[in-house]
Amino acid sequence: MHQTIRNTAIWRSALALIVFASLEACTVGPHYQAPAPPTVTAYTKPQPTETVSSPGPAGASQRLNPSAEIPADWWTIFRSAGLNRLVEQALKNSPTLLEATARLKEAHEEVIARTGAAKYPAVTGNASVEEQQLNLAAFGIPFPNPSPFTLLNGSVAVSYVLDLFGANRHLVESLQAERDYQAWQLEGARLMLAGNVVSAALRQAQLREQIRITRSLLELQRRELEIAEHRFGAGGLSEYDVSSQKTAVAQTEASVAPLEAQLDSINHELAFLIGTTPVEANISEISLDAISLPEELPLSISSALVRQRPDIRAAEALLHRASANVGVATANLYPQIVLSGSGGGQGTKFNVGGGIWNVGTALSQPIFNGGALHAEKRKAQDSFDEAAAEYRQTVLQSFREVADSLRAAEHDAETLRARTAAANQAATGYQIATLRFEAGGISEISMLDAQRQQLGTALDRTNAVAARFADSATLIQALGGGWWNQSPSPVSPSSVTMESR
Repeated sequence: MHQTIRNTAIWRSALALIVFASLEACTVGPHYQAPAPPTVTAYTKPQPTETVSSPGPAGASQRLNPSAEIPADWWTIFRSAGLNRLVEQALKNSPTLLEATARLKEAHEEVIARTGAAKYPAVTGNASVEEQQLNLAAFGIPFPNPSPFTLLNGSVAVSYVLDLFGANRHLVESLQAERDYQAWQLEGARLMLAGNVVSAALRQAQLREQIRITRSLLELQRRELEIAEHRFGAGGLSEYDVSSQKTAVAQTEASVAPLEAQLDSINHELAFLIGTTPVEANISEISLDAISLPEELPLSISSALVRQRPDIRAAEALLHRASANVGVATANLYPQIVLSGSGGGQGTKFNVGGGIWNVGTALSQPIFNGGALHAEKRKAQDSFDEAAAEYRQTVLQSFREVADSLRAAEHDAETLRARTAAANQAATGYQIATLRFEAGGISEISMLDAQRQQLGTALDRTNAVAARFADSATLIQALGGGWWNQSPSPVSPSSVTMESR
């Protein structure tokens, strides 16, 4: 009879479990959908397809090819071994990337932990051993007390929260979105780190060339000052002219130290970026002449940009997380059902006792909490609206950066052509002046003046060359950097593919 009652209770509990499990499809709250990509077909109007060319290094025309792929190691397009070495060191040793990687792994393990807790029942085992002594007199029994005995207890308890309205599913979804966010943060950190190294290396090369030209200009001005002082001693020049030349020399001398300070600062920055101290760093001295301008630049179609930019993908992950949190807050308004059961046994070391078991179902329903749960839902919805606005702002900013890079590439190519024409004209003038001076047709001062113009235009051209290199790097960064072409590895940003969600 007792066995029949027990079996009936077990079957009823199992039936309840099946019924409640079938209701788990009743998920409340929003079902996340990724935002539609922009419908624009260009970044700027009119959108350039090719830049102008000019003679000399870094003067080649650059074609903007929408079908060209961006390599994962995009910095190699400059074909500079020294630059490649610096970027590789940075990616290997940067504490920033190690920190971001640790955060991604932490978020990944949190997803695993929460998924396991929500998907499977919790099973807990208990065991105890107690030494007991009965006092029969305390119960009014006039018999001698039995000998002490050992009481053994063992049981297993099982509990499972039925996710009827999707609170746990939305919670796991939120944690997965957080993991995606950390993945894109890591990829964004990689892109920024590589970009900062390239930018600093280009700036280092530019400063070294600026210092070289400025020192040549300083030597020239000092020679002009010597001539001016000789002419002043011979009565052929006024004291004012000598004073003016001294002022020019002093001004040029004063410009060297700030350039050297900037160069030192850039080298210290590079040491920081590659994960070492300035004393320990072995920074390559990169020359502008050793860097090649890519003659073809990839230009991804505008609709693909939102899937390529790590910052856009990170903003979308936050939007997804906010959507899932709305689902959690909505589900918390509904009942929660917990199924539980336990079974075990009790006895002594000489006598195995009977089995002990129980099964049950518990239901809890929020009735009154001062409107807190409804406020939490409204708060979650407001957070979703905020994340949607941030996502749109990130997309707009990304399109602006690409447009700025395209325009900079176009206009800086025009600037280089003009600077090259001026530099070539000044170089021709200096050659003519040198020949005339050697033939006795002009004074040394006139020849030095022509040389000074040549150095000045060469300095301007150096800055224009560096700008073209920087424009190429900036454009590729603005397009996302080609992360999708790297080999994915476990718990890495690349494992979050472009087709996800």
